[in-house]
Amino acid sequence: MPPIPGAGLAKGLAVTLRTMTKKTVTAQYPDTQPELPPRSRGVIALFEENCTVCMLCARECPDWCIYIDSHKETAPAAAPGGRERSRNVLDRFAIDFSLCMYCGICIEVCPFDALFWSPEFEYAETDILELTHERDKLREWMWTVPEPPALDPGAEEPKEIAAARKTADKLQAKREQEEAAAEAAPPAEAAPPAEAAPLTEAAPPAPPAPPAPPAPTDQEGQA
Repeated sequence: MPPIPGAGLAKGLAVTLRTMTKKTVTAQYPDTQPELPPRSRGVIALFEENCTVCMLCARECPDWCIYIDSHKETAPAAAPGGRERSRNVLDRFAIDFSLCMYCGICIEVCPFDALFWSPEFEYAETDILELTHERDKLREWMWTVPEPPALDPGAEEPKEIAAARKTADKLQAKREQEEAAAEAAPPAEAAPPAEAAPLTEAAPPAPPAPPAPPAPTDQEGQA
């Protein structure tokens, strides 16, 4: 059957008539910002205080787009007689977002929670070289990271929290047992007061010494 002339135009006008009375869904970006879902992946943010310069993120990155520089410092002993300790100090942390494919491996392998997903996505540049952002810019994006979602009440408790709770329960049970044992023990009897030693009679005073004889005179000596 040959097509009816003007059938396509009629279908288009029918679609227009059905939708012309509905609410407009077109958002005028950037005047109207889009509502992003909670798990949006934009750029990678850095929490510098948690970074220990372990280089694990840079080694695991498949695009080799993470650049880290550091130096070592010697920390004095914490206590007298202790040993000095050396630690790594972060000098540079940069990510080249012109190479990054947003796989999230660096965030997954970070053992100290120093990297996070940020929903920020407006970082277009006119020069590709400016897509390499240093740690100051990565730190600014850290404040756009949303809080983690609340745990599902029916979900299994994380192993770390379960272990900490188990240890706390053991300490509390041990403390309660010690308090119950202390209350059940009979009170100790007070020791009788020590008897005072009897007073001894004082010795009588010694008799006075006899007087010395008088010395002989000259007349008695001549007689």
